[in-house]
Amino acid sequence: MSDNPTVQVIQAPNTLRLKVGGRLGGIDPAAIAKAEAALKSLSGNFGEWLNDELVKLEAARQRIRAEGLTTETAEGLYLRAHDLKGLGATYEFPIVTRIAGSLCKLIDDPDTRLEAPMFLVDAHIDGIKASVRGDIRTEDHPVGRKLVEELEGRVSKLTPAA
Repeated sequence: MSDNPTVQVIQAPNTLRLKVGGRLGGIDPAAIAKAEAALKSLSGNFGEWLNDELVKLEAARQRIRAEGLTTETAEGLYLRAHDLKGLGATYEFPIVTRIAGSLCKLIDDPDTRLEAPMFLVDAHIDGIKASVRGDIRTEDHPVGRKLVEELEGRVSKLTPAA
């Protein structure tokens, strides 16, 4: 080691800020407002679109009942649940996002997907459908909170911690 206590600190220029446009990352607040207005104008269709997703989810379940839980039928169910996980909050049903997320966690791993207990898969699907039918949008609703806690608790007992 050197006996020289001199240290040189080199400050590298922060070019990232220049590339993304400063603090806001180059995002135009007017563009955000315009996008939010467009989404709000579409909100009248959310109920119909959500019901369409529920029909697809139920079709995936019925296919499993008809053909059995196979790699293909389980993948179809996973894709439907994953879609709802992403769309629930957009369609103003964040509880659907949360329940669908729990279902995705249950059947996420293709290697263990076929071992998922169907009663728990059914409970998730029925919970999603009941939430929409009962207009239970968030876990702030006492029934919604209990439902989500129970489903997530059961799934956490069956799946490894992430």
